[in-house]
Amino acid sequence: MKIILSIASLVIFACIGASSQNIKAFTTAGKKVMVYTTAENTDDRISLTDSLHFSPMGQPLETQVCVFVDPARKFQTLIGIGGALTDASAETFYKLPAASQQELLKAYYDTVSGIGYTVARTNINSCDFSSDTYTYVADNDAELKTFNIAHDEKYKIPFIKEVQKATGNKLKLYVSPWSPPAWMKDNNDMLHGGKLKPESRQSWANYYVKFIMTVQP
Repeated sequence: MKIILSIASLVIFACIGASSQNIKAFTTAGKKVMVYTTAENTDDRISLTDSLHFSPMGQPLETQVCVFVDPARKFQTLIGIGGALTDASAETFYKLPAASQQELLKAYYDTVSGIGYTVARTNINSCDFSSDTYTYVADNDAELKTFNIAHDEKYKIPFIKEVQKATGNKLKLYVSPWSPPAWMKDNNDMLHGGKLKPESRQSWANYYVKFIMTVQP
């Protein structure tokens, strides 16, 4: 059986006795871990398959999958978990029947009966999950006078709005480009490497600003 998304074997480490003036007293008493599994050739689709309890243990073997719980140490702040809202996902979404669209939104973004995604990323210009190659300006328009996001208004922006609605407008959305327009690059190509021309740096910076100002509510 091929496991696609699973925590099939999980050993929980409870680090008891850690102390710090800045950390509230921590206890694992009464706490447990819920295990959800999605597996090929089974009926498991984000299915609750196990319930585990915290327990102290010694040094684990390198073959054991462990999660260490240590309230005395902090790393990056987790702002949420989510996925990409690309052209491909948007176009596929609108090929679904209305009932299936709602089923998908509930499965991904409902915090009770779904997995509760709260973060998303979308693309500026086309990306490797786009059905065509596009930008938002005409070639050599360094002043961005032709800037237009009509391409995104067909599928991607309506899809993002549906996702926002599904999260109660709590979605954290960030954007990133795969490539500047080809004419801004030294190889005149969006798909095969190349570098931003020095003389295009300001136009490319302005491009970011234009995009954000255009799509924000």
